[in-house]
Amino acid sequence: MVELTKTDNSAIAKPVEPPWPRPIYAWYTVGVLMLAYTNSFIDRQIISLLIEPIRRDLQINDTQVSLLAGIAFTIFYTLMGVPIARLSDEKNRRGIIMIGISVWSAMTALCGMANQYWQLFLARMGVGVGEATLSPAAMSIISDYFPVTKLARAISVYSMGVYFGAGLALIIGGFVVKLVSQANNITLPLIGEVYPWQVTFFVVGLMGLPIILLLMTVKEPLRRGRAKTTDNSNASSVAELKKFVRANMRTLTYHFLAFSFIGIGIIGYMVWTPTLFIRTWGWQASEIGFVYGFILFFGGTSGVYAGGFLADWLQKRGHSDAILRAACFCALMAIPFTVATPLVSNPYVAVAGLAITSFFLAMPQGLPAAALQVIAPNALRAQLTALYFLIGNMIALGFGPTVYALVTDYVFEDPNMLRYSIALVSVIVMPLGALFSFLALKPYRASVVRSQRIAAAA
Repeated sequence: MVELTKTDNSAIAKPVEPPWPRPIYAWYTVGVLMLAYTNSFIDRQIISLLIEPIRRDLQINDTQVSLLAGIAFTIFYTLMGVPIARLSDEKNRRGIIMIGISVWSAMTALCGMANQYWQLFLARMGVGVGEATLSPAAMSIISDYFPVTKLARAISVYSMGVYFGAGLALIIGGFVVKLVSQANNITLPLIGEVYPWQVTFFVVGLMGLPIILLLMTVKEPLRRGRAKTTDNSNASSVAELKKFVRANMRTLTYHFLAFSFIGIGIIGYMVWTPTLFIRTWGWQASEIGFVYGFILFFGGTSGVYAGGFLADWLQKRGHSDAILRAACFCALMAIPFTVATPLVSNPYVAVAGLAITSFFLAMPQGLPAAALQVIAPNALRAQLTALYFLIGNMIALGFGPTVYALVTDYVFEDPNMLRYSIALVSVIVMPLGALFSFLALKPYRASVVRSQRIAAAA
């Protein structure tokens, strides 16, 4: 469909975009994708509540456990992200996500069958392969359902799945741990004798099946703003991705660094908080699972929404750098709470500090991907998101948990000094995240202008 627009002496055919989908269905789609993200994070995060029994039964230290929570999952989560995202820029995105859920659910169940460290390590790698399908495809789908003035909030709602999932992982894990805490080992049909913590992996591995059925109700949206390149090459090719990266190098460098450092702060708290309360204040795993689970479920999700709301509010007031401006503010607000919370002497004061910390750490959760969707052409959105995950998650998710463990094992040389490791790492990474967010503002504004110019010429 085209519209003829008059100039002084000619009529020019200008393509007209079809209307946006009905808001109620667009938000329904976000809700289903958020449930998928929630499920992925349950499978990813459940290990944080099981650190102590896994250390005991597999006879490993904090650094080895951190590799299970970090690099084992992240290796294929990041490396497979780019080629899978290439498919997402060209093929049916909903179908790719459904296949991914099947894979990560099966591999989570396999974690429950591991009796040796290397078996659990390989199974965690498999979870990462499955989850690599989700966010690049989901972000691309959402970008075709919402205009830019509502995009940050929509992606932030999707990103609530991080905290719904992490919270539910701890609540469900706390319940299962409490349920089987009196047992030594458990005998399951066809599987045989397993440790109590292995049962938790079996339970959460089954939770992906209903999500696959829900995704069957989601329609693959029309790809918007899809234009051919000037030389008729493939608009989603690697060559086009390289060209975009070169043109926006400063923006992407500061963006990736900012959210990588903020991500280390986020993942450090999510992985090590249960162990912090167990070691420092003598809490049971089931107790901190329930408490931290509810904090993440309610405080974390409200923080994610607040971050998206703030970005959209700034966008409507004319700030083209609204998303990164909001991220800078969030990182600055989180600094004092991330440092002080593990150092207090009273566990109930620590819980209050943890609630505030979780809120501010959650605020930037949906912003990095939203910022990329604004400046990336439609044909490259999934790949660019995957490229961010490749670099950002390799730093934050892959090495983040291990940074805290290395400080505990080799600087303080005492597992009970974990509280000081958390404070020390936080006082370094959160200010760096805020700094790089600030440095990204000017080049990001230039990238937005460049993106708008290219879209207008398409």
